[in-house]
Amino acid sequence: MDPVQSPDFDNLPKVEGQPQGCAWGIFDRDGKKDVFGTLNFLTPQVVAAAAAEVRDGVSISLNWPLNGIKIPFPFRKPPAHRLVPLHDMGKNSNLACWDDELEFNTQISSQWDSLCHVITKDSGVSYNGFRPTQAVLQEPKTTEENTLPTIDQWHAPSRGGLVGRGVLIDFKGYIEETTDTNQFDPLEGHRITVQEIEKVARHQGVEFKSGDILIVRTGLTETLSDPSPADIEKLNSPGGLKAWRMAGVDGTEESARWLWNKRFSAVAGDALAFEAVPALKPDGSPGDPLLHMYCLLQFGMPIGELWDLKELAAYAKKTGRYSFMLTSAPLNHPGLIASPPNALAIF
Repeated sequence: MDPVQSPDFDNLPKVEGQPQGCAWGIFDRDGKKDVFGTLNFLTPQVVAAAAAEVRDGVSISLNWPLNGIKIPFPFRKPPAHRLVPLHDMGKNSNLACWDDELEFNTQISSQWDSLCHVITKDSGVSYNGFRPTQAVLQEPKTTEENTLPTIDQWHAPSRGGLVGRGVLIDFKGYIEETTDTNQFDPLEGHRITVQEIEKVARHQGVEFKSGDILIVRTGLTETLSDPSPADIEKLNSPGGLKAWRMAGVDGTEESARWLWNKRFSAVAGDALAFEAVPALKPDGSPGDPLLHMYCLLQFGMPIGELWDLKELAAYAKKTGRYSFMLTSAPLNHPGLIASPPNALAIF
C-alpha cells in the first residue's frame, strides 16, 4: 500500500491495548517491523517535488546554539566543551593541532525526538510495539545491529536522512501583524489550536501537502536567547519546571487527529515541547503530553523542539514564501534517543 493511502485517524485498525489512532503495523513490509514511522510519507515523488522549492539559492540554518539556554535547565546538564592540545606531532613536524571534545544532553537545544523517546510506563512499549530498555538501547555497536526506531535509523541506506518540503506556520508573526498584540509572549502558555494553524496558513497562502514537515514558530528560542528580567522571573518561579507556561500546539486528540490526517512526515517548532506546556487534560487538570504520546508512540511521527526560527520567519515574510526545501542529517550513533537536527531551510 502506498503510505499516502494509509487510513485516516478514525479508520486506523484497532491495536489491542492502544487508543484509537494507533498506526502500528501500517508501515510494516515483508514481515519486518517498521522503524521509520511517518518518514515513510517522504516518498521519492514527495522528495523530488520538494526540490522545486529551491529557487533563490538561499539556505538558512534552523539550529539553535547548543548553549542557547541562558538559565539552568531542570534535569539536563549544559554542554561542556573541552579543548585537547596535540602540540607534539613528532620531532620532524613543524605542526601542532587542536582537537576538542563536546559533551551535551541531546535535549538541551534544537533536537529531534526519536520514536523511542516516549514509552508506556506500565509496559515499557514504544512505537510499533518495540521495547527500548536501557540494555537493548546500549547493546548495538552499529545501526545494522540495531532493531529499534532510534535516530540513527535515519541514516540507513533506504532512508538517507530527512529531505522534504518544510512549511512554516509563523504564529508569533501572525499575531503581531493582525492583532493589537505588539509582542507575542511565548511564556504565557498560549495553546495553538488546529483552527488557528489553519487560519495562519490561509493568511500566509500556504496549502499543506502529504509528506510536509510542519514547523510552528512561537518565538520561544528568541526569548530564551535574550530573556528580560520579567522573563527570568517567570522561568525562575518557585514551582520550577512544573510552573512553566509555554506556548505550543494544543495537546489534544483533535490536534493529533489533524496531524495524522494531514500526513505530515514530521513536526517541529521553537517551542519547548512542540505542544503547549503544561500538558492538560480536557477538564484543565494536569495530564500527560498528549501529542508526544500520539506523535511519537502511536504514529511514529518525529517531533522537533527548540529550533531557531527567527531568520527563517524573517526571510519568509520578506519573500512571501512560507514553504521551502528542508534537509536534516542528525547525529549517526547506534541507539540515539535524540539528536541536534542539523537542519537547513533552502529557498
